[in-house]
Amino acid sequence: MKIYLFVIVCFCYQLSVCQTNFNLQIPENKTLISKHIYGHFAEHLGRCVYDGIYVGQKSEIPNLNGIRIDIIKALKELKIPNLRWPGGCFADYYHWKDGIGPKDERPSMVNIWWGGETEDNSFGTHDFLNLCEELETEPFISANIGTGTVKELMEWIQYTKHDGISPMSKLRRENGRESPWNVTFWGVGNETWGCGGMMTPEFYANKYRLYSSFMTNRQNNNKIYRVASGAYGENYNWTEVLLKNIPKKLIEAISLHYYTSASGVIGAGRNPSGSATNFGAEEYFNTMKSALKIEEIVKNHISIMDKYDKDQRIDLVVDEWGSWYGEQPGTKPRFLFQQNTIRDAMIAGVTLNIFNNNARRIKMANLAQTVNVLQAVILTEEEKIILTPTYHVMKLFSVHHDAELINLKFESPLYEFQSESLKALNASASMDNSGNIHVSIVNLDDRESHPVSFKLPNFEIKKIEMDILTSKNLNDHNTFKKNDLIKPKSFEDYVFVESNLDFKIPPHSVMVIKLVN
Repeated sequence: MKIYLFVIVCFCYQLSVCQTNFNLQIPENKTLISKHIYGHFAEHLGRCVYDGIYVGQKSEIPNLNGIRIDIIKALKELKIPNLRWPGGCFADYYHWKDGIGPKDERPSMVNIWWGGETEDNSFGTHDFLNLCEELETEPFISANIGTGTVKELMEWIQYTKHDGISPMSKLRRENGRESPWNVTFWGVGNETWGCGGMMTPEFYANKYRLYSSFMTNRQNNNKIYRVASGAYGENYNWTEVLLKNIPKKLIEAISLHYYTSASGVIGAGRNPSGSATNFGAEEYFNTMKSALKIEEIVKNHISIMDKYDKDQRIDLVVDEWGSWYGEQPGTKPRFLFQQNTIRDAMIAGVTLNIFNNNARRIKMANLAQTVNVLQAVILTEEEKIILTPTYHVMKLFSVHHDAELINLKFESPLYEFQSESLKALNASASMDNSGNIHVSIVNLDDRESHPVSFKLPNFEIKKIEMDILTSKNLNDHNTFKKNDLIKPKSFEDYVFVESNLDFKIPPHSVMVIKLVN
């Protein structure tokens, strides 16, 4: 009898240690998770724009004014809130007037950063902004301050925003567009510490002041949201110098860039390595460590912002993030094409949870990139198309768009590899306008399932819906021959009794829970 009781006690003790208890708390101060955190990025890089989004009107691939119809459909279903263009590094030597007017009369240019390809400028301002209209998404234009001029930027703003009589609105009408597009989001240069001009923060701060002073459309009282070119990763001095030297009346947001790599944390010099599909347990662990690093980086930049901007007038915009591996064999150098496995789904889930939980300051973010480049949501090959695991994560997480952030309290179990460990579980939660609660949870552990329990005594839960994205192997990915190997599935292996929701989250999986309240 004593032995029997001892076994029961030990079993209960182990269960309490292994099980992770999640407690949901409605915060006193309301924070909305801006839908713009779920933005995207389309640079003139590799096959993102040309032979990706844009195939031209003469293509046999079904298109709308040269834009692939299947891509339009996929992005509409993803509910993308904004799209950043034309770069990236490309932005600071792109001259927008080369991309307007009759396509056969436009000058060509050499893409010096990305493969040395000659482009004919057939995809330009009208094509991009009309695409955004079709997608019902906000355009986010990165302006050229590296090789451009203040006048050039002023004229671009007038061309896209002015509804009255002016030289640029006249030119726009001559090119077939009567009404302006009213572009709100403008990036003032890109990576000005690197490919955007190798500037010091002090030099850039002064240049930003010059450009932003002339970025106005007071005639129509249309708002312009100016995003200063911010730091890469842990360059906290860059953020501090900009906030010390730029008057608040000239800035709405400051950007941040960060990429996850299989070789661990990569710097602004961009030295990615490893394969997008051929990797083992050690590379996977290092990639997860790199992905989680963004939480520390974001919080440190936010701390600096809180110091210099106590009234929180300036937003943080992470307008480049995603995974970056070594070049895929057989692809064109500097085209940055890479496949997308369940590992990338983990990166997307973790990163978006971190952004959600820091939505007090983070108001926009842009996954790099939309099609055929880096952590793309869509891959194409001639007439074929793939929706990647990252696409499915972004779609699952769309329930957080403009929802109210809910605090989650839990102690994560550890994901251990050799002598190191990471937190295995990562999560965020929100409440939508209907009172429904959504929880997104990621299990990074590549070997172990983890039992979890949601304590919900303060919520009257009427219905539970759960979706999961996972795969048998870490290297699994959708291909042009099998394009649905990885896709979300309904998850029903749970128990809900007396306000407690209990289940095990499988290894390397992303889950979204809907609690109908």
